[in-house]
Amino acid sequence: MNQLDDITDRIRQAFEARTHARDELLTQARALTRHCANAIRAIHRDDSAEAQVHLADARALVEKMRHAADVYPELYFAGYTQDSLKEYSEARLTAAFIQNTPVPTPEELGLEPATYLQGLAEAAGELRRRCLDMLLKENPQEAHRMLEIMDDIYAVLVTMDYPDAITGGLRRLTDLARGIIERTRGDLTMSQRQGQLEKALREFEERRRP
Repeated sequence: MNQLDDITDRIRQAFEARTHARDELLTQARALTRHCANAIRAIHRDDSAEAQVHLADARALVEKMRHAADVYPELYFAGYTQDSLKEYSEARLTAAFIQNTPVPTPEELGLEPATYLQGLAEAAGELRRRCLDMLLKENPQEAHRMLEIMDDIYAVLVTMDYPDAITGGLRRLTDLARGIIERTRGDLTMSQRQGQLEKALREFEERRRP
């Protein structure tokens, strides 16, 4: 019985250590998601300084979370952890696309390829938001640039024809991105036609003036 007690004590200690690591990762994942959301919000407000602060804090959390992979890889690759890392991918890629800076690689971000691509797919939604904002601000050139990037994203995603077990459900995100892109294209087309109609009406009114 003494031997069994020793064995169960070691098991209990291992469980305690794993539980502590899990709790830390959960806290870090929630903080990472929050920083990424705040960074994207700042990007849409064209507040690059605030966005960079949140992205830097997010990067520090990603580094901490990666250390957990060395000891508890099953926790690092758990759904809640990878979901928060996907948010980091989305935030960094959104920043690069909107600010027109070099696109970071998965290696530079310290992310798994599947997680990186999932963030890329979800960045399409943020680019749609930016596109509509630019239409409201009467900046059609920037709106069209956003749509071109969205088309490029879809062109990449549609080539990743691999099982969901490999890509983490990328096919569903690709389908969602396609719908977002088509709606955005329709919005741009309607805006362009409305602009042309308004121009034609102005010209007609000018010709009718004595």
